[in-house]
Amino acid sequence: MASTETRTMVLAAAAVCEEKKGEDIKILELDPADSGFTDFFLIASGANEKQTQAIADGIELELKRKFATYPNSVEGRKVAEWILMDYVDFVVHIFLEERRAYYDIERLRKSARHVDVAELKAALTEKTLAARLKSPVKAGARAQKKAAPKKSAAKKTVPKKTAGKKAARSPAKKAAKTMAANPSG
Repeated sequence: MASTETRTMVLAAAAVCEEKKGEDIKILELDPADSGFTDFFLIASGANEKQTQAIADGIELELKRKFATYPNSVEGRKVAEWILMDYVDFVVHIFLEERRAYYDIERLRKSARHVDVAELKAALTEKTLAARLKSPVKAGARAQKKAAPKKSAAKKTVPKKTAGKKAARSPAKKAAKTMAANPSG
């Protein structure tokens, strides 16, 4: 079963494919009995070599930035007709359209389950919520937070030095000073 982090990385890589205008983006969840070497294939097509290279570079940069991970190996980057990026738990295949039709990986992996991006996001959200509910530390912290009494507003006290200055500025004091200075008023 694929980890939450693997699913998150596959989604990030798929987002880069979309951002770089990759075409016919597919995610295949491989059957563990059929394929013991990886959990997912991410397959995308590019219109030309520059686009396939841009998609590969974008995926590598995004996964490095967000997850501090690099592909275990990269094949085909120079020719850019079929770029294969092996991240161990998932493999990215970026094809030129003609090469993709020729190799037809989707047909070769008949036992793989096609996974929609929205479905993968939903599964990830479900796993995250389940993990949060199971966490005893967070559950205990939430219970303490609910049970803690609310703090009442503390009365503000004016320091003695400030109290004298404020009193001197009050209207009553000003009027008394003015009358004392000008008794005919």
